[in-house]
Amino acid sequence: MSTTLETRPRGAFAALAAIFVAFAAAAAAPSPLYVVYQQQWGFSAGTLTAVFAVYVAGLVAALLVLGGLSDHIGRRPVLAAAVALEAVALMLFITAGGVAVLLLARVLQGVATGMAMTTLGAALVDLDPPHARGRAGLVNGIAPVAGLAVGALGCGALVEFAPQPTHLVYAVLLLGMAAAAVVVARMPETAERRPGGAASLVPRLGVPARLRADVLALAPIIVASWALGGLYLSLGPSVAAGVLGLHDHLIGGLVVTLLCGTGAITTYLLRRRPTGQVLALAGAFLAVGTVISVAGVQLGDAALAGGGTVVSGVGFGAAALASFGTLSRLAAPHERGELLAVALVIAYAAFSVPAVLAGLATGPFGLHATALVYGVVVAALGGTALLTQRGRSSR
Repeated sequence: MSTTLETRPRGAFAALAAIFVAFAAAAAAPSPLYVVYQQQWGFSAGTLTAVFAVYVAGLVAALLVLGGLSDHIGRRPVLAAAVALEAVALMLFITAGGVAVLLLARVLQGVATGMAMTTLGAALVDLDPPHARGRAGLVNGIAPVAGLAVGALGCGALVEFAPQPTHLVYAVLLLGMAAAAVVVARMPETAERRPGGAASLVPRLGVPARLRADVLALAPIIVASWALGGLYLSLGPSVAAGVLGLHDHLIGGLVVTLLCGTGAITTYLLRRRPTGQVLALAGAFLAVGTVISVAGVQLGDAALAGGGTVVSGVGFGAAALASFGTLSRLAAPHERGELLAVALVIAYAAFSVPAVLAGLATGPFGLHATALVYGVVVAALGGTALLTQRGRSSR
């Protein structure tokens, strides 16, 4: 019997989960490098968050235009295009000598990631193992945060200890994309072709009427958790260096990994808890953890800020599990790509807009004050999500 992925759906499921992690890791890799780029090219925190923002702009544009395409033309063609575009972006990172090329690389990376995330999420649900129903929702929750953790920590380590830090990490990721291309070429097609592919390219956000109440109920926790993630991935290493005096690049990566790694572990540990309970935990831990982190920044206490980050990470992971896992289970096969695109648009809007505003605010108000205000707002959002969930449960 052949052992190719085409005859082994279980192997295809695991391989697609690994590609999901690889895309998220590539997205996080530039975070520890932002400080290096600033030192080499002398740009401001505002420019730094602009580099962060164009990535998200490309990603959201891809979600809006291409989010439902794989429901019509199949998962494999869209994934193949995403892998190819990611490879181009990585080659641009390797050759970048200034902000302009860095901006272009991040835009292309954002488009590639947007194409990949919705398609991978839908394909995983298509391949959900019969003996372990719900595993696709679990992986859709774990893979993004686990990838962010791996990418940030791995890049931080390479920047601190390896030569050519602004080149080596992208070369490693490029090898990962080469492996992903092989997987996509051999994977089974999991979605039937159906008409309407061209029409699906018209940007729209559509949620089936029967699912609107569920999406609205999940929106506050998605916004709270991803707004916090945006702070850590855009300004987290800068806060560690400029406010807490931690200039080690490995520490810069660890800042992101504490949040996202804790989130990934939490997602796995809570996988069998009722959704309502997980949502309540998410709101509570996000609010409390952010308050602790704000106190640590205010007092200049790195240990306290790190402890708060771990507590927030529990909320971050719980939010990912409850939100994306729930939507993966609720959506019908022909709705999966588009519904996941809607959820990701909400997530990445929360991920980017506050971070860009924070970057602009660092000029007139300073990094310290900006981080404090941002943290207070995220804590308030977490509390709002908790109250929303309790109100929904009582009804």
